Amino acid sequence: MAQVSGTTDSYDLVGIAEDVENAIYNISPTETPFMTMADRKTATATLHQWQTDSLASAAANRQIEGDDASFSTATPTVMLSNYTQISRKTVVVSRTADKVKKYGRAKELARLVTKYGKELKRDMEYALVQNQASSAGGGGTARSSAGLESMIAGNRILVTTTNTTGTTPGYAAGVWAAPTDGTATVTITEPVVVNAIQAAWDDGGNPSVIMLPYGQKKQFAAFSGATKYAGTYVSQNKTAEAALIGGVDLYISDAGSHKLVLNRHMRSRTIFGIDPEYVSVAFLDGIKMEDLAKTGDAEKKMIITEFCLVADNPDAHFKVQDCA
Repeated sequence: MAQVSGTTDSYDLVGIAEDVENAIYNISPTETPFMTMADRKTATATLHQWQTDSLASAAANRQIEGDDASFSTATPTVMLSNYTQISRKTVVVSRTADKVKKYGRAKELARLVTKYGKELKRDMEYALVQNQASSAGGGGTARSSAGLESMIAGNRILVTTTNTTGTTPGYAAGVWAAPTDGTATVTITEPVVVNAIQAAWDDGGNPSVIMLPYGQKKQFAAFSGATKYAGTYVSQNKTAEAALIGGVDLYISDAGSHKLVLNRHMRSRTIFGIDPEYVSVAFLDGIKMEDLAKTGDAEKKMIITEFCLVADNPDAHFKVQDCA
């Protein structure tokens, strides 16, 4: 068929209205599982300090009737510390940009404040779970809060005994040093996880949360106990669809149950075992928005916070290092 001669079609028109959806789609993840799980504390100085203690090992305690008392010197507490870190996001939007009609939002400033607030929380999560060292900073250098990778040194487990080049120096002279990666990574196995759980349990911890990146969670699904159920269907009820089991969300060891929690901001080579009772985030200043001085035809805002990680007792947790 041919178009009738002289027909005006859409290709000839001038001034066709735009067809733009009145929405903005953003699938960037915003979850911060570690910060959500951790307790919240208040810091009152840029150097936040706390103390740990431990009981003497249980031993035979039999005394002679009527014996005189003897004394031994008490073991002092151990002082730990971390520096608060300032994190911020800034936004400046012209008056005109906020006034003109836009698709998907009324105010550009409001959109950016909401967006940058979510980005700030992700930056904080990143700092908390990474291998960042602590630093006092200086006049021209920002302070930094040590991340959890740097704080777990006592219960640091290697995937194999042959790959020992990686180190975690831990806490010395008032700072937490950054870990050193091994020269190679090795696939995690179930016995390694069992040994890591036992290390924290022997110290008195209860690592009920195993926090890990996606690639390492897949390795749990390959453990022999999990493969017995992989690919099987579970009929839930007559009104719900059957479920196909293809992953592991809960690991049960001789020490108890351990919930597997994904974290997008961890390094791919690390697994944490966390006792939620002994991990906190201390805020010198909570997340807030400040109005900055107006110097022109624009609005300026700053979203800012100051915080540090507190591993109340690092030996309550474990870390598996250099996982493939």
